[in-house]
Amino acid sequence: MTDQDTADRGSVIDLLQRIGSVVLPVGIALYALLYLGIQQVYGVFNISPEQAGIDQATMFGRLVGCLILLALVGALVLGALVAVGWLVDRAARGHVSRLARAVRERPWAAAALGAVWCGGTYWGFLGYLGLAEGVGPATVVLVATGIGVVAFVVPFRLLRRRPTGRAGMRVVVAAFTGMGLGFVLIGQMESDAVRLATTGRSSLVLTLSGFQDQWVLATHPGNGKPMRGGVPLLLLGEREGTYAFYDCVRQETFRRPTGSTVLQQMVLEPDHDEGFTCDSLVPAGPASAEPRATPIPTGPSSAEPRATPIPTGPAPARTAPARPRATPRPTGPRPTRPAPTEAAGGHRSETGERSISVSD
Repeated sequence: MTDQDTADRGSVIDLLQRIGSVVLPVGIALYALLYLGIQQVYGVFNISPEQAGIDQATMFGRLVGCLILLALVGALVLGALVAVGWLVDRAARGHVSRLARAVRERPWAAAALGAVWCGGTYWGFLGYLGLAEGVGPATVVLVATGIGVVAFVVPFRLLRRRPTGRAGMRVVVAAFTGMGLGFVLIGQMESDAVRLATTGRSSLVLTLSGFQDQWVLATHPGNGKPMRGGVPLLLLGEREGTYAFYDCVRQETFRRPTGSTVLQQMVLEPDHDEGFTCDSLVPAGPASAEPRATPIPTGPSSAEPRATPIPTGPAPARTAPARPRATPRPTGPRPTRPAPTEAAGGHRSETGERSISVSD
């Protein structure tokens, strides 16, 4: 093996080490924060990923797939930036490369640049806490500069003294870069989850993070009658014989046993336009099936008794009932009553005295 081959081999190993010192911390930081982001997404629906049946192996597979997609996108962006930098350096006749080399050779300049970059990654954390709303770019630069000067300038200056310190500085900068990107993704994932819960529309970020946007129609196994009025439900997951559903119309999460629930009309990642809302999920029934309201009568009802009109003229005289006429008394002399016959032969006179006749 010649000296040239040894030098080439050493340069390749050194290049791989440098790439690994940057890519590995970024990947670990992104994985940790994406794990927190998945918990935030399911927290919007008031459950945890474990309650939805997502274990560590499933989450690891989904997040690794998300990291691969991010690596593909990052490679395109990084390659475009390198190409633009090379073109600018060629247009400037090598002055840009000489400037970059001079910054690396000056410890304070390199430390200050790395400190400002790490301070800028804190802005993602502040946005995750909700403290970056309504703030302009100038405020972002000032906050990043202040955090970097206070926390990172002196430690980075001390690390620039030795080659191992410079390698450690690269690892720290890469880790903070991954954490900054992770916090930005967490904020975006949480806002997209809130939009999904309120409007029923998912996003590309949720899809890339491994969240399944699957809508089903839950029915009863016996008669096939749809549950919840036939409204499609968001299937969050299944664990220990129970389904976890989210009802977008009623804005609530509930669980159903798998044995008493039949899933129909399963749609994965449906295409919804911008004007789609949760009310659009309510099925429109036939007009004949809807109960008709009884009209309220506006005129007089025939079933109600009519009031007798009150006469306005003089009241008619009442006719008294005919009474029986009394028998007129006689005006002549009263007839005399015959005197009673006494048993002893006596009789009464007209004056009422009793006379006794004695027989001879």
